[in-house]
Amino acid sequence: MNRNELVAAAKAAGIEKAHSMKSVVLEEMLAGMSKPETTGKRGRPVNTSSARQVRLAELEAKRANGELKRGRPVDASSVRQVRLNELEAKRANGELKRGRPVSSESARQVRLAELQAKAEANGGVVKRGRPAKAKDEVAG
Repeated sequence: MNRNELVAAAKAAGIEKAHSMKSVVLEEMLAGMSKPETTGKRGRPVNTSSARQVRLAELEAKRANGELKRGRPVDASSVRQVRLNELEAKRANGELKRGRPVSSESARQVRLAELQAKAEANGGVVKRGRPAKAKDEVAG
């Protein structure tokens, strides 16, 4: 290998600043980075006829077919499910209103109604804030 090939191989291997290292050092580093031989499968062997492996295989087959249901099944006759169905039907019809209903007897609603009546009486304009002090005319 010439110098340029060594530097390119070192950069591909992830060695930083390969261009500033000696060729002998790069050759040693690349030789040390060679992949070790794989020795095959490690760990305890799997017994495919065990109860657990049979159950896992059945679950995987159900998952592949789309038959696997997760979680607790829904009881359609429960009180909550009946209420959810009613709410969904009201949403579809547009009958369901959001938020707390307005009480027309509340102090705020009474005040707002009075302001609205004043605005309509004055042509849609209501002065805001504290009323101006009435000026006394001085005869002089």
